[in-house]
Amino acid sequence: MMYKAKERYNKLSSNRTQFLDMAVECSELTLPYLVTRDDNYKGKRSLPQPWQSVGAKAVVTLAAKLMLATLPPQTSFFKLQVRDEKLGESLDPMMRTELDLSFSKIERMIMDYIAASNDRVVIHQALKHLIVSGNALIFMGKAGLKHYPLNRYVVNRDGNGEIIEIVTKELISRKILGIEKPIEAGPNSNDEGPYEDDAEVYTCVKMDSNSGRWVWHQEVDDMILPNSRSTAPKSASPWLVLRFNTVDGEDYGRGRVEEFIGDLRSLNGLAQSLVEGASVASKVVFLVSPSSTTKPQTLAQAGNGAIIQGRPEDVGVVQVGKTADFATAANLSATIEKRILEAFLVMNIRNAERVTAEEVRLTQLELEQSLGGIFSLITVEFLVPYLNRILLILQRTNQIPKIPKDVVRPKIVAGINSLGRGQDNESLTRFMATIAQTLGPEALIKYVNPAEAIARLAAAQGIDVLNLVKTPDQLEDDKARLMGDQSQLELTKQAGQFAGTPLMDPSKNPDLADQAGALAQAFLGGQQPPEE
Repeated sequence: MMYKAKERYNKLSSNRTQFLDMAVECSELTLPYLVTRDDNYKGKRSLPQPWQSVGAKAVVTLAAKLMLATLPPQTSFFKLQVRDEKLGESLDPMMRTELDLSFSKIERMIMDYIAASNDRVVIHQALKHLIVSGNALIFMGKAGLKHYPLNRYVVNRDGNGEIIEIVTKELISRKILGIEKPIEAGPNSNDEGPYEDDAEVYTCVKMDSNSGRWVWHQEVDDMILPNSRSTAPKSASPWLVLRFNTVDGEDYGRGRVEEFIGDLRSLNGLAQSLVEGASVASKVVFLVSPSSTTKPQTLAQAGNGAIIQGRPEDVGVVQVGKTADFATAANLSATIEKRILEAFLVMNIRNAERVTAEEVRLTQLELEQSLGGIFSLITVEFLVPYLNRILLILQRTNQIPKIPKDVVRPKIVAGINSLGRGQDNESLTRFMATIAQTLGPEALIKYVNPAEAIARLAAAQGIDVLNLVKTPDQLEDDKARLMGDQSQLELTKQAGQFAGTPLMDPSKNPDLADQAGALAQAFLGGQQPPEE
């Protein structure tokens, strides 16, 4: 059967044109290498260079802050928790702490898996594309994440904004694919070009209405590649279509740069004028009067400190009388630059070797206040499917235990509302502090279970308490040992008091000396003391 993925790609490209044109302009004003009009990305191309670097600095800084808030390096962006309706039904509520500790271990295993992969590199690249073009596509393959810029994929959405079709375009070597050139190419085709060994590979991704699963395959020269068919559950698709801002009825998103495209255009024009004007103003040109006895050649050949004949009034310097205009342009440029830096959160950066949890929380709060609901969109379109896919992969490969979906649900906690398990830690600490301050320390000791409080604090901070916190058996052993030590101490004390009595004084009790001597001889000789 013949498939026409190329035709489908070209048809859907018409709806992408206006978004791609805007993305290219936004890229040219910030990071020109991100998005280009030519999807033959292997070709050599000269990229336009903006006259200012404010746009590049703004995009890079905002991408770094989004990366810090979305995937914090020192904490988990999600947590596993038991469904509340299951507590008391199929699970004992007393097991909640033990489950939290187990979930904390699984979370650390997942975060270690992410840290060992290239996910953060690809995600950071995708975030820059989101800021500039408003769109990004990530494929979670077996070899890791792969990012597609806007000029290499098209999408189709339904009326609710849900993805129903994705088509990507790539250039891959025919030698790698094991496919020869089609006969239709003929002898007149250009066999010496840079793409003589490259084939256009189209990947078609669709939602199968019958099975409710994602299905996809790859095509080259209108033929399906062998072993290229694959499927995935609807909730754990490896294809993540991301948008920065959404507009109802549009298949593609709009970026942060587009919102400030006017300021960036103005700043770029002012920067060009200032640079070119400064270049002209810095050029030194001398004018010599035509009636002067001073010859221009003599003046040009004169060295520093040379003595020549002439009148000073016959020689002048050309000056550009645009100082006031330059000042106006510089002041306006500074005003626009300040607006852009504030819009992209460049003004509030703290240099630190270690990022604290509080700084991550403040960064999240700052992003939410400035960008307005960006975390909601990132959570729905990226974090949730990203986590679901990772859970599916790790459970299939037995790297983590099976997690029953009907009992346990993953909860995204990256954002303003909470900060990983640190939110639980803060809430628990505040709760106990409130009791102690309101009712007194005695009430805290009376009503709060210390062992349970320690276990919950450890779970909230993601700390493995194995061999760190004493178990109930160890506490009982310590209690018994302490009671034994106290009993021994009491006996020793009583013995000391008894030794001070007249009965134990040899001067007042003559028989005591004979008894002590007999006992000493019996023990030194290895004999038992005589029985009375």
